[in-house]
Amino acid sequence: MDTVKTVFKFMVASTLIVGGVLVAGTVVAAKGIDGLGDKLQRKLHG
Repeated sequence: MDTVKTVFKFMVASTLIVGGVLVAGTVVAAKGIDGLGDKLQRKLHG
């Protein structure tokens, strides 16, 4: 039973870590795209 609890804790921790990395990656990508959009807007409406 202790092995099952240990494996379950590891799975939960791994899921949280991977989820956090995915969220952080999404935020960084969105900021990058937003920055490119701002540059394009400045070029077009100069």
